[in-house]
Amino acid sequence: MANEDTPTASPAAPHGSRVDRAYTGSGDSAETAGKNTIADAVVAKIAGMAAREVAGVHALGGGGARAFGAIRDAMNATDLAQGVKVEVGETQAAADLTIVVEYPAPLQEVADQVRARVAGAISRLVGLEVVEVNVDVNDIHIPGDDDDDSTPSRVS
Repeated sequence: MANEDTPTASPAAPHGSRVDRAYTGSGDSAETAGKNTIADAVVAKIAGMAAREVAGVHALGGGGARAFGAIRDAMNATDLAQGVKVEVGETQAAADLTIVVEYPAPLQEVADQVRARVAGAISRLVGLEVVEVNVDVNDIHIPGDDDDDSTPSRVS
């Protein structure tokens, strides 16, 4: 006879995954049948928008992603998930963000604020436990670098 107090084993997470499994929503309500599925891209957009709200964040993504992002912006097709990678499980999520910080903002403070803002947004809007938010400060933006249209002329 099986012991009813013995917990059942949960399905194993995919090899190398930081989160439990694919998110399929809660099925706790006996009155409503069905399930909710939230795509990874949606969670990535939420994380990207939350990170952009932090003072001191100039942009998201590495150099190549920002170059393509400038082209997308010119065509009014901004990628809100640029510089964001997420893993979404059944009850948990993890995010990796690459950011560019405005000079002279304190890098550690900006990264900590991004981590907190992203975790809060995912928890609040998606309802997932955030197990990890990694922030990679890829570059700093020095005001005036992009704004100066005049290029020094070369003397031969």
